[in-house]
Amino acid sequence: MAMSTADSFGSLCTSPTAAMAGINDFCEGFIAYQPRAVNVLQTADDHEDSALANIYAGMLWMFLERPEAPSKSTPYSQRAEALSGLNEREVGLLSMLKAWQRYEFTQVLAIGETLCAAYPHDLALLKIVQYHAFNAGDAPRMLRLALAGESANAHQAAVHSMIAFGYEQSNEIALAEKAAHTALNINANEPWAHHALAHVHLSRGTTRNGLNILKASSDSWSELNSFMFTHNWWHIALFEIANGDVTKALSIYDERCWGVEPEYSQDQIGAVSLLARLEMAAVDVGDRWQGLRPYLETRDDDVIQPFLCLQYLYGLAKAESPSAQTLLALMQQQAEKPVVIQDKALWTQVGIPTANALMAHAQGDFEQAVRLLAPVRQQLWRIGGSHAQRDLFEQILLDARLRAGHWDAARKTLEHRKSWEPESPLLHQRLNEVYQQLNIS
Repeated sequence: MAMSTADSFGSLCTSPTAAMAGINDFCEGFIAYQPRAVNVLQTADDHEDSALANIYAGMLWMFLERPEAPSKSTPYSQRAEALSGLNEREVGLLSMLKAWQRYEFTQVLAIGETLCAAYPHDLALLKIVQYHAFNAGDAPRMLRLALAGESANAHQAAVHSMIAFGYEQSNEIALAEKAAHTALNINANEPWAHHALAHVHLSRGTTRNGLNILKASSDSWSELNSFMFTHNWWHIALFEIANGDVTKALSIYDERCWGVEPEYSQDQIGAVSLLARLEMAAVDVGDRWQGLRPYLETRDDDVIQPFLCLQYLYGLAKAESPSAQTLLALMQQQAEKPVVIQDKALWTQVGIPTANALMAHAQGDFEQAVRLLAPVRQQLWRIGGSHAQRDLFEQILLDARLRAGHWDAARKTLEHRKSWEPESPLLHQRLNEVYQQLNIS
């Protein structure tokens, strides 16, 4: 075992010097959404004596967001565990990884927050822990974590973009915008700051400004990983829909959002969400649901993250795949024997009613969709995801109300939505139709 060496952010580790390039590729690449983060896998295989490389490789496998992720990840944690002389930080990271492999997400967050406090300059760690807080729907923790890391990393654009997103998810829109611009003053190509500004302008209803900002930044995304590339383009597509250009939004789906890494969870849910929004905007999406079908059918055993699998379910149902019923049955089992123990109440109170509502909507039973979805809509934050992402469920509820003729409830929703979609021709068209149904001049 080598003497202690330091990674890019000054964190000490016990890894051999030869392993540091791969470790730094992970640390730097992960916070910047660069594909080189995956280089740590080869580094771990080449350096079984590097605890940190193997811990990071194990974490990278957990980001697969698939049921087999723990089995892929465990050999790496076992390698690290077999080594002697780990420092306290490495011991903590290994403990966090093992809790993650067991899906003990409450423990992951507790360990992670303690480590962030002890090692505030560790931006890769901060990013990982903020990811878990995001999945838990815990916006205050997301913000608290990022703010605690600010003083140690004030020169790093990434920490300010994490602060920006934490503020936006906490509905502090002006502070989110300020933090995003602080990040961009350090690095104009900081993609998570672009992403935070997308949320800022969506929340404010300044969709044309948001569209212009993202388009002006989009050339800098070409070398990013598939999630960041497709997700920022997904935000552009949302702005196009809000501004009435559904043709451009459909082109973005075909050219920028779907097909980059179709096996990846985040690419899949982005595609489902965008197709659903386009269809609810009266766009004929052709056979695109069928294009998603074979990839979503590999998800019919996946109930690890409710936010993700609810969207898998909707896409499978829209594609008329038998796997939709398979996945729905597995979701319903979570009330009795959950894969993730702490999610039992979440599934019972929110996930299962939402799943049945989404199936009903996809199958054209709009009364049932309203009946099931309306009572849980205020609790949907518990499944994770961002405000913009969870708005899919709000739009499905609105669409169901319109199709079921629940005119007054639809009117209230549409009038509320005008605050963040003031320029949307589709919204105004729908509102005029509702007014006609209610004989409101």
